[in-house]
Amino acid sequence: MAGTIKRLLGPLALTTTMTTNIFNEPSALIYSVVRHIHIANKAAVAVTFRIFLGATGGNAAGTELFFDKSILSYDTYDYYCALKLTSTDFLVGGASAATSLSILIEGESVVV
Repeated sequence: MAGTIKRLLGPLALTTTMTTNIFNEPSALIYSVVRHIHIANKAAVAVTFRIFLGATGGNAAGTELFFDKSILSYDTYDYYCALKLTSTDFLVGGASAATSLSILIEGESVVV
């Protein structure tokens, strides 16, 4: 139902493969509006992450939402937005250290 914030993804550990599909709305009959991205660093060192908006497995130049954004050790990063994603849109990315960062995405799902 539109207007109801829910968890769209996660928590999910990010890998070091920067072409990993993090999130995609699987149905062409629904679109998602991402409202909040929360990332937690459970490592004793700062870790960076990258997130791209594009095609499946894509991380082409010009599609970066975050590029080497650093999160201090044992800290979190919260990003609030209104990002509409259809079934052809993918959030793709990863972290500089495997399984050190966990991502949670909240938003709305809207039936077309």
